[in-house]
Amino acid sequence: MRTLIVVESCFGNTRQIAEAVAEGLREAGADVEVTPAGGAPRDPSHDLVLLAAPTHNLGLPSAASRAQAGVPTAGGTNPGLREWLDRSIANPATRLVTIDTVMAGRFSGSAARAAHKLARRRGWAAERGPSFVVAGREGPPVDGETERARAWGESLAAGQRNAPTT
Repeated sequence: MRTLIVVESCFGNTRQIAEAVAEGLREAGADVEVTPAGGAPRDPSHDLVLLAAPTHNLGLPSAASRAQAGVPTAGGTNPGLREWLDRSIANPATRLVTIDTVMAGRFSGSAARAAHKLARRRGWAAERGPSFVVAGREGPPVDGETERARAWGESLAAGQRNAPTT
């Protein structure tokens, strides 16, 4: 299974989770490429596209929320998943799944839910995957979340849609 993981990460936590998912997919035999949203192809021909983003202001990061988080940008722009989805070309033969990172201990919304809705509006047959918990604004992932991400990647390669609960 050829897999593309498109990731937006401000403090490295979502990237860490995406890499753990990639490890699980690879352990199950998948060919996986992990790339930042700004460098991802707009018309991927992969079997699976996985979108991973941090939750900002209850949803997907925007230029304003990235600036508020202090994310450095080159030339004033730092394309994220929202921008990738806006320019993407939906492929009906490609399975697209969204995941996110959320802060522990508070209502924080879901970037995965927002990406799922946007992807469906753009014509993707999208599925919503799990949220992975980080400890505070700058992380790190809480104990066990990286392992859960790896296990979820393995289950995803096996065709299962839901993350293991433990």
